[in-house]
Amino acid sequence: MKANYNEYGKVAIKAAKATGNPKDNWLKEVQEAFLDSESSQKKSCPKSTFLGLCKEGLVKGISKGNYTKSIDNTAYAIKAVEIVKQNTQTTFSTKELWDKLELGDKSHNSQMDVVLALWENGLIVK
Repeated sequence: MKANYNEYGKVAIKAAKATGNPKDNWLKEVQEAFLDSESSQKKSCPKSTFLGLCKEGLVKGISKGNYTKSIDNTAYAIKAVEIVKQNTQTTFSTKELWDKLELGDKSHNSQMDVVLALWENGLIVK
């Protein structure tokens, strides 16, 4: 299967598979992935998406918990998971999945990379 996600998707996979606190796992993995870019390490949308899914208990092996205060990115992630669950025969690109959320002019900022990476690697609770 072709990977339909970027480096933040890879970070999400590694963070989901690591043991311990998901916030700490994300920080460790994003620092390793983006050694030379502090702005990439601090990018909040993919992080909030990952932690929002963890918060809701949607990432395999991670208990529900208070990992983020994000409202919007958590909501986008939950809705995106529902869409992929309802369309298991469809392979979405990140843009196609973002467009399915019907958010108007809001710009995609790697949130769907996180969702698709976790989904494609069997890390979303079904």
